[in-house]
Amino acid sequence: MSEAGRKHHVVIYTDGGCAPNPGPGGWAAILLMGDHKKELKGGEPSSTNNRMELMAAISSLEALKWPCVVDMHTDSQYVRDGITKYINNWKRNGWRTASKEAVKNDDLWRRLDAAAQAHTVHWHWVKGHSGDHYNDRADELVHEAREEVKQGINPALATPSESAAPAKRKRRAVAKPRAT
Repeated sequence: MSEAGRKHHVVIYTDGGCAPNPGPGGWAAILLMGDHKKELKGGEPSSTNNRMELMAAISSLEALKWPCVVDMHTDSQYVRDGITKYINNWKRNGWRTASKEAVKNDDLWRRLDAAAQAHTVHWHWVKGHSGDHYNDRADELVHEAREEVKQGINPALATPSESAAPAKRKRRAVAKPRAT
């Protein structure tokens, strides 16, 4: 039986950022499985771009309820390269870089490593702000989350009416009464 035959396949798009950096931060993830879509977002009053990018990946993996095959799309080379190229050396070196310095954000790298263990994750880099529909949507959610954080609202708990930047609604055409 193939790897995909044993596990559910989930496609995830993540983004994170601060404005200014460091400053109020937001992260977002869009999880896609078949016809199902779930959007997640969160933030912190004081963070960095890299920490928010990591939180997006961590939160999306932690939201999965069973082991999955995951295609993880991120516009962060920091996250993609860290998890695919460097993390095994960091762990082997006691969370030290090749130059013997402490790994920055090791608390989140450890959490991401643990979250990824339950799944088969394929990491993909996507260029940010390049017209990729789901990457652009994740970026919109990051902006919403940052604004909610600035207003003292927890983005993860915000209802549509609390959202700092509510989704635009399409207007329904209303039939005009016929003159008789």
